[in-house]
Amino acid sequence: MDRKDIISEVERTIREEGEAVQALSGQLDMEKMAELVSLIGSRKGKVVMSGCGTSAMAARKAVHSLNCIECSAVFLTPSDAVHGGLGVLDKDDILILISKGGNTEELVQLIPACRSKGAVLVGVTEDETSAIGQAADLCLKVKVVREPCRFNMLATASTLAVISLFDAVCIALMQYTEYTKEQFAVIHPKGAVGERLTGKEASHERYDEGGSIQGN
Repeated sequence: MDRKDIISEVERTIREEGEAVQALSGQLDMEKMAELVSLIGSRKGKVVMSGCGTSAMAARKAVHSLNCIECSAVFLTPSDAVHGGLGVLDKDDILILISKGGNTEELVQLIPACRSKGAVLVGVTEDETSAIGQAADLCLKVKVVREPCRFNMLATASTLAVISLFDAVCIALMQYTEYTKEQFAVIHPKGAVGERLTGKEASHERYDEGGSIQGN
């Protein structure tokens, strides 16, 4: 494989992943998306998210983003959950299970406790007829045409699609809850973002409403 082939493979992967995310807006059930935003924005409890493998990475990213807009969220490790970790789940909470196939055993075994506690169950999967899809109070279908890898197995484009879904949820929640820059500044005082929020950015840098740097 020469340098030209490597570049071609990199470009193809980026292109196909971009296409997968772009196709998401036409694939998602927007009424269900609106319902999820309303559920999270109006519910008294927290969001508990769980997943395995790359789905766990997508869940952890979503948890962080939700906390950044003060929608309390935690990641529940599936293996720990059935050894007492499920104690974190309360009746006022929303349990979100992310599973590409929808039948991940480690996640399916969390469903009985969710039902016993009276929490809302949300499934994110490509198969609505799966165990998680059928058990969920609300199921969001996320399915890409194919993964960029030659085996069509490494979960890359599909993981980005799930991350994009929850990015969209978070942005909508900011409007739903009327979240302000002042609130954000309290919990994010450090780093470049903190400097922008507190007005301490470098004197030669100014930002427009879209977050782009404007020159002097």
